[in-house]
Amino acid sequence: MKAMCVRQPASLDNLKLEAADAPAPGPGEIKVRIRAASLNFRDGLVVNGFFPVKGGLIPLSDGAGEVLEIGEGVTEFAVGDAVVSTFHPKWLDGFMDKADMDNSPGGPADGFACEEATRPATHFTAAPKSLTHAEAATLTCAGVTAWRAVVTDGKVMPGATVLVQGTGGVSLFALQFAKAAGATVIATSSSTEKLDRLKALGADHVINYREVPEWGQEVLALTGGRGVEHIVEVGGPNTLGQSFIAARTGAHIAIIGAVGGFDIDTMPFAIVQAKRLNLQAVTVGTRRDQIEMVRAIEAHGIKPVVDSTFALDELADAFRHLQSGNHVGKICIEI
Repeated sequence: MKAMCVRQPASLDNLKLEAADAPAPGPGEIKVRIRAASLNFRDGLVVNGFFPVKGGLIPLSDGAGEVLEIGEGVTEFAVGDAVVSTFHPKWLDGFMDKADMDNSPGGPADGFACEEATRPATHFTAAPKSLTHAEAATLTCAGVTAWRAVVTDGKVMPGATVLVQGTGGVSLFALQFAKAAGATVIATSSSTEKLDRLKALGADHVINYREVPEWGQEVLALTGGRGVEHIVEVGGPNTLGQSFIAARTGAHIAIIGAVGGFDIDTMPFAIVQAKRLNLQAVTVGTRRDQIEMVRAIEAHGIKPVVDSTFALDELADAFRHLQSGNHVGKICIEI
């Protein structure tokens, strides 16, 4: 089979299409024909060398396709089933220590920028029957992260108000899951076009953070001075200050990423104590989270937002599009 590999020193110019092996499945394993994969911010850090990985690593944590073969003892899947990969293959449910989360695909383990993959059956779940392979491939990281933030940890209830930031995959999934839960959603972004897309997906209020840099105060105004009960915080240190202002007393803030950069010298922690804020870091989620999310997607008819698709040998161009910040939703690779 063919696979894209990260050669050292890691860079977009050192992504190489090469031959690779996908052995027959052993006991408890399945062999999957990968039909699509999707890109995440984390994958960009891997292929550009920010996260050091072994030479020859196959990148991309999110893959979807159909089962080609099953090994002895596998009963959960059959040949032909549509499946989607999990981000933390060892974290099936409940508590998991960070030290044991050491085999995520796309780094340090091989990922899914390839035609075939042979893995333990527990490294996959069923894909939603209502989605294409490309749509299903968006779920592994962004979908489960948003589900964990909104449902598993956040426990968003009807009538709650949720703030989401931007038009990346996690934020759009969080918007859709929050609306399915009966919440009011306030969304921020940087352009009229992107704000229109957010409104089309169900956002009740939108704020252009370039025009309103003190958007925390705008959120307070939209909520009658109370603030929001839930914030899906993907910007990182440079947006946390405004999130703290926008938060209601006792709010739940899911700390997910730092797409806004890390260059900040101080953190307004006094407001965290004054408002008794609950900061919950999210590092994707469990296999159980993914199974429950798939059920919800099917029940509510949720469709992931796919910005664009590229061929496997166009992976470097796909990453350049991701880095441009011009996308809305997920960027996928069809294989």
